[in-house]
Amino acid sequence: MKIRLGFLALMILLGAASIGKAVYDTNVFKVNHVNFESSELPAGEELEILQITDLHNKMFGDENEKLVRTAEELNPDLIVITGDLVDRSTEKLQQFFNLVEKLKAIQKDVYYVSGNHEWENEKTEELFQGLRERNITMMDNTNSTFQRKNTTINITGIADSSTDHENMKQAFEGIDNNAYTIFLSHSPNVVTKYDDIPADLVLSGHTHGGQVRFPFIGAVVAPDQGLFPDLTKGVYQVDSGSTLYIDSGLGTSIAPVRFWNQSQMSLLTISGSKEAN
Repeated sequence: MKIRLGFLALMILLGAASIGKAVYDTNVFKVNHVNFESSELPAGEELEILQITDLHNKMFGDENEKLVRTAEELNPDLIVITGDLVDRSTEKLQQFFNLVEKLKAIQKDVYYVSGNHEWENEKTEELFQGLRERNITMMDNTNSTFQRKNTTINITGIADSSTDHENMKQAFEGIDNNAYTIFLSHSPNVVTKYDDIPADLVLSGHTHGGQVRFPFIGAVVAPDQGLFPDLTKGVYQVDSGSTLYIDSGLGTSIAPVRFWNQSQMSLLTISGSKEAN
């Protein structure tokens, strides 16, 4: 009898701990710090990028004040948004617009690529037009440059490839291949869909890190990859020579829960290692 009661108490304790962990991972975000090095940037020079992805209309504090305050404290050189800030079922876009306005006030250089949920939402054009009106740099199938001191950096991007809205040729048209190139793609599967991507760093989201993970197992399922996916979160080296970074994002989709996979946005630091001639 005592053994049974002890086992029951243990199961209740583990259940409560699991619920507490899920609530925390879903509703308290962290900043994931990741460092990269490049010989295409001068030694001693650093570029800090704040990546925000897959918010899915979730709120962290009133009007997302916690997200905004953290972004302000980090003070990055530029902000990139890699899609799915809204959900496919989102009807009211104002809180989304309020967020990008505040991010724009923190850093004038804010770059955005679309995700599958933007394309699957009935208000796609209203959403994109609202971003343009707020001077967010839309990177769907295009490229731009960012000037960091005396270094020019390519920023390229595609519309969501998981819904076949990408145009890779157009995205890379006319870029300087000698410059460090950052490529924004909502779906990380772009690196398996295309063999040779002429980018140094690919920044993606979409997977939510599997959303639900388990110790020693990792992600159970991820969109477009099925069970026990290979590309879920973190840094990967691609055969073409690019480095892929997948941010597991802030929000949830389908089931409103994260487990062993805390909500996050990422601060990416690229350090130069090129010696002066």
